Amino acid sequence: MSTIANALQSQVGRKILTGLTGIFLTLFLVAHLSGNLSLFIPDGGESFNLYADFLHSLGPLLWIAEIILVILFLTHAYLGVSIYLKKKRARPENYKYYKSQGGPSKQNFASTSMLISGSIILLFVVLHVMHFKYHLFSPETYMVEGTEMVDLARHVSEAFQNPWIVAAYTFVMVLIGVHLKHGVWSAFISLGAKNPKLTPVLYTVGGIVALLLSLGFLAIPLYIFINGGL
Repeated sequence: MSTIANALQSQVGRKILTGLTGIFLTLFLVAHLSGNLSLFIPDGGESFNLYADFLHSLGPLLWIAEIILVILFLTHAYLGVSIYLKKKRARPENYKYYKSQGGPSKQNFASTSMLISGSIILLFVVLHVMHFKYHLFSPETYMVEGTEMVDLARHVSEAFQNPWIVAAYTFVMVLIGVHLKHGVWSAFISLGAKNPKLTPVLYTVGGIVALLLSLGFLAIPLYIFINGGL
């Protein structure tokens, strides 16, 4: 515990923990998107409902995974804010020009808006969980082989026929792409990948990962909205 406490008090330790939590959260997004893509299977959402029911059937294992995710999200958010505040105290005014050792500066909109984009994404996650996990609009259940299941696919389909919800999701998915574009690269740099030859590769990889994830998540509400449902 003392080692973790010391790491949290160190700016370098905070950056390393931010990178680790960011990578784990990115891997979660990959897994989450993989399951959500079952909505594209032309079976009226049955495959997606079976996937959701399978997760629910994990019981305590799912609860443990969710607790770990909450800890990762909150830790990542706390570290991001603390690093930002410490930088602000050390440098109250931003530099007009930036220089980066070992190559061109990576200062851009994605890097300078991390705190704002991260805060909006965190708020979105809370609302997203309340909407689809805790069923704010009480989706109907149906029977599959004698088992009562929540018709989560119908809930998703109806939600994404609302233009305001689709617009909000589009905005946040673009924001997630912007956040990940800098975040993936920054995570690897924080973990020690500072080879000048490797840096451009990691920056490109971060951009590709961000683009694929944001487009993947964005495709679902747009597909449902354009087609008028599943």
